[in-house]
Amino acid sequence: MIDFQNVTKLLGGKAILDNASFRINQGERVGMVGPNGTGKTTVFSMILGELPPDKGEILIPERLRIGILRQQVDLSDKQEDVLSYVAATGELPAIQARLAEVERALESDPSNPQLLNEFGHLQTTYEHLGGYDSGHRAEAALAGLGFDEDVFHNPLNSFSGGWQMRASMARVLLSEPDILLLDEPSNYLDIPAVEWLQRRLRVYTGTLLLISHDRFLLNSLTDVTLEINGGKATRYSGSYSKYVVERESRSALAEAARKNTEKRREKLKENIERFRYKASKAAQVQMWIKMLDKMETEELPEQLHFQGRIRIPEPPRCGAEVCAVENVSHSYDGARFVFRDVSFAINNGDKLGIVGYNGMGKTTLLRIIAGTLAPTAGRARLGHNVVIGYQAQEFAELLPAEEAAYDVVKHAAPGDTPPSRIREILGAFGFSGDDAMKQCKVLSGGEKIRLCFARIFVNPPNLLILDEPTTHLDIAAREALQDALVDYKGTVCFVSHDLEFIRGTATSILEMRHDRVKRFFGNFDYYKEKLAEEEASNAPAASSQQKSNANAASGSSANSGSTAQPQQTQTVGKDRRREKAARRNALLPEKRRIERGLAKCEKIIEDAENEKAEIDKQLMEATPQTDFAALQKRRKALDYDIAEATVEWERLASEHEDFMKKYNEED
Repeated sequence: MIDFQNVTKLLGGKAILDNASFRINQGERVGMVGPNGTGKTTVFSMILGELPPDKGEILIPERLRIGILRQQVDLSDKQEDVLSYVAATGELPAIQARLAEVERALESDPSNPQLLNEFGHLQTTYEHLGGYDSGHRAEAALAGLGFDEDVFHNPLNSFSGGWQMRASMARVLLSEPDILLLDEPSNYLDIPAVEWLQRRLRVYTGTLLLISHDRFLLNSLTDVTLEINGGKATRYSGSYSKYVVERESRSALAEAARKNTEKRREKLKENIERFRYKASKAAQVQMWIKMLDKMETEELPEQLHFQGRIRIPEPPRCGAEVCAVENVSHSYDGARFVFRDVSFAINNGDKLGIVGYNGMGKTTLLRIIAGTLAPTAGRARLGHNVVIGYQAQEFAELLPAEEAAYDVVKHAAPGDTPPSRIREILGAFGFSGDDAMKQCKVLSGGEKIRLCFARIFVNPPNLLILDEPTTHLDIAAREALQDALVDYKGTVCFVSHDLEFIRGTATSILEMRHDRVKRFFGNFDYYKEKLAEEEASNAPAASSQQKSNANAASGSSANSGSTAQPQQTQTVGKDRRREKAARRNALLPEKRRIERGLAKCEKIIEDAENEKAEIDKQLMEATPQTDFAALQKRRKALDYDIAEATVEWERLASEHEDFMKKYNEED
């Protein structure tokens, strides 16, 4: 499918790939990992043919459609509405344009057989590519990524860069390419949108290459991990978690082999020196010298990321209640409120994760708690002896370019802080030795974030307020920060779109929606369980309420006319009931069609899963006569059947939901 053969690529004198070879097979789901700046995005550019290799070959079959979502997009010149942009995927715009041309030609020559034949062929192709359903699918994708329905027809260039990125993501996903390249797709997504993306990609049947620092996506979507580092490309079987274990195992084996080789080298050197001048040992000494020359030092896998732990200092003591948010409301323009009457308490030792769609006011709430923004109404009252450490989203971008890391921390420290203490704090956040004198302008995104933490903790807080702290951090740095916050004895209030970071750090969740702000006194998994319970209990309640309202309205109508015209009212009531019953009966065939379709999809999925389980059993109990190739081929076909049936089930489920609203209106 994608074959890199002895590929070398130099950029700025640095070897991105150095005689690297690897293959990505059709249908594989590959997570690409490695430190920032090692060339993962460059590999994507080489796959697209935008950058040729300096040496070697890159082989990709012709006629394959490749879809790419880049880290940055510029759609400022796009004036079409966002729904039209997303719906016009792949070949659909060209087919649509040609259909219009042929239709105009047929108006003047309606019997032309060539035009009629082409028109029919174009219509068939358009339907096969989902053209007639593209608007519905685009709406569903935009809704899943957080767009409100009332902005679907707004011009694309009226949206911010982050929302333009979401629109681009919806467009490339709906195009269903043979090969899908995603470069940090979760950068601009809130948690609900990340979960939607994960569900959408699970049913994608093509070849997926995913560059991401999001452990949730890597672990749930990939079955192969490709490490790009130090000019090498190393392939591992399994998701990110399995890759970490396998890499540590390989490193341990390589270290043991290196130590063993060093022992043998030292022993050979000792023997050579000991018997060098003995004539009876001359031949053996020459043999030892040759053996020593041929021995190669075992190469250890290069370290990938920031190493070591982030050591957060002990917080100063404070009261049991760290902060009380009391009836807080906020509006930036005096007319539209971001949120109203929000009240909750943060207690000593809480690790409070704030979640919700973008635009719900999460950052605004953090700023109010931190004291950098005064609320329109209400107050955020701090407890006894509370010291705040606040890190805003944008602070890393505001670091003085010419200033050294040491000076940034020194300026934030109390005046009597000794240089050794400043060095100690810098070292705890990965700036040891000469690294402490690095200028901010040469720091990577992850280094800037760590410097911001060092700046906060030189004057230790007991209430840590963090807005998107994992932005620009690689996976190992995110894990190190997560471990540090779990061990931290103080209180943490944070916003993050990294699902695994929230899952591993938060002990309680504050959910922000349009209609409510609610506290869940449990971790992220507990919060998701409670949401599922709420949805399950609300569904029958809503249905009962609809029936109750309909019955009440019917009863009220009957009672209002019972005194004056009892017989006429009864007749009208019977007629209405008969009309409703007739309309509902007319809808029954459509209801049965949808429900049969859902049942058929469920049966296909169930049967395919059972057959896959049987194949897995045969592979585990394989004999020399087992036809591995045939079993693997059948298993792949079953995966395709499951994915196809799942997509159809989701379409029918959406159709069923819309239909039942109409059907229940006739109740």
